[in-house]
Amino acid sequence: MTPTIIVTLIALWQAVLIGYTFTLAGNAADEAVRAGTAAEPGARAAACREAGLEHLSGAWRSGAEVTCGGSGYVTADVTLEVPVLFPGTLSVPVPVRGHAGAVEEAD
Repeated sequence: MTPTIIVTLIALWQAVLIGYTFTLAGNAADEAVRAGTAAEPGARAAACREAGLEHLSGAWRSGAEVTCGGSGYVTADVTLEVPVLFPGTLSVPVPVRGHAGAVEEAD
């Protein structure tokens, strides 16, 4: 019975890490697009990327990709790797993506 309980707990913990990674990706995309809409068009990509990575811990930041684009309607895409059992270790080969978009702020 003990091995079954341990395997179940490990599976539940991995499911929690996957869910948390989805939450982080969505939040990072929201933060990135918010910064991108407020930045000047020439500085948009840098501001967007910096804001997208700002609130990620080192375990998720190391494999993170943040891309921003658009004119008039700014979009941000964040791709994160899901860690296996412990953040900062191996990652699941399936990336988690977050996407956000917002209308550019007027001057």
